[in-house]
Amino acid sequence: MLKEAYHPNAFLSDFRNIRLGLKARTKILTFLEEKSQADAKTIAKGTGLHYGVVIHHLKLLETEKIVERKGKRPHVWLLTGLGQKRLKY
Repeated sequence: MLKEAYHPNAFLSDFRNIRLGLKARTKILTFLEEKSQADAKTIAKGTGLHYGVVIHHLKLLETEKIVERKGKRPHVWLLTGLGQKRLKY
């Protein structure tokens, strides 16, 4: 049985890390690494996730200071310094 690889920043310290959430956050973080910044609608289209799922996980990642939002609605989301730093084992 193969283990799935998740983005190191997909793990949240204050919330339960269930598999579906880790998958969604990994997709979002990978997308933002490639595009550098995007609004939630663009992220949803690019990752294949529903808009509500993207917003939920972006807000969770924002509380962990992994991503931040800029500007007025529609907000542009981008990785913070913490979000850009990958953990090394």
